Amino acid sequence: MRCANAVPLAPLTTLHLGGAAAEYVRLTDADDLGSALAPADPESPPAILLAGGSNIVVPDAGVAGRVVHLATTGVVMRHEGESVAVTAAAGESWDDLVTACVAQGLAGIETLTGIPGSVGATPYQNVGAYGREVAEVIARVRVHDRVAGTAVTLAGDDCDFGYRTSRFRRDPGRFVITEVTFHLHRTDQALPVRYPALAGTLGCAPGARPPLPEVVAAVRHLRRERGMLLDPADPDTRSVGSFFVNPVVAAANLPAAAPRWPVDDRPGAGGGRVKTSAAWLIENAGIPRGFTTPAAPGVRVSTKHTLALVNVDGTTSALLALAAFITASVRTAFGIDLDVEPRILT
Repeated sequence: MRCANAVPLAPLTTLHLGGAAAEYVRLTDADDLGSALAPADPESPPAILLAGGSNIVVPDAGVAGRVVHLATTGVVMRHEGESVAVTAAAGESWDDLVTACVAQGLAGIETLTGIPGSVGATPYQNVGAYGREVAEVIARVRVHDRVAGTAVTLAGDDCDFGYRTSRFRRDPGRFVITEVTFHLHRTDQALPVRYPALAGTLGCAPGARPPLPEVVAAVRHLRRERGMLLDPADPDTRSVGSFFVNPVVAAANLPAAAPRWPVDDRPGAGGGRVKTSAAWLIENAGIPRGFTTPAAPGVRVSTKHTLALVNVDGTTSALLALAAFITASVRTAFGIDLDVEPRILT
């Protein structure tokens, strides 16, 4: 565990925005987590967790308290019944883990290749892409319960996963994810392709099971086209990926031309709800790719995908101003409120 003061946070994020942490702790051993979370001044605000920095927005003024950078590593693979259990430390690179699993002939997370960030962030927001969510393969999550001050293992079914959310996201101040165990399948074929655009890129029918490497290559191609594959040479990747979540709304409230997909409604939700495309709503509210406004200098909408907001040479306040303009435009046009996907620190 290494401690320092006034450490700039922008270089530790994919947005490259924000100020410094008053206190910064780089944690490489999960056993030290309890002490790392305890600030030197008991009156200080609770410590903030940082890992891959791909889903966080840091304020221009920085963070007044302590930031704990979770840099733990380690991956263990073992057989459990008919599947292979892959347990990875929260600080491991998610994309590196996907690559390693595919190389070992393990299917289940291949469509989630190219997603930046850490392993610990994947259950937090129930990462998903191209027809699959990480919740489908999570067996258990090891966490530090900040309220009880103890380590706890939660089964996947106890994580209350939903679309881009989880028990951890709904109660962000309580749990610190320290490791995740995934149940994957030993096979040289990907799981059935669900996403039509991915099937089209692969030249197969939905439901087909192409070789794992082919699916990975196709997904990375699609992500690169959308500016969602980190590349220092591509300015559109100075973002947090999708800034807005595809909303789930009453079907009757959508324009006839809007895309829609069925969702699994929970009891009491009222039924008749569908998921629609936030990108479609943004574009049809009059905001094209590459859009910028004098009210938000130095930031813009990606030239490749309207869900991504890009830092050119701006500030966090400008980025949030652009996000507010977009959400207001969609609300005016369609009466739908967009939720943001990254965690915005205050």
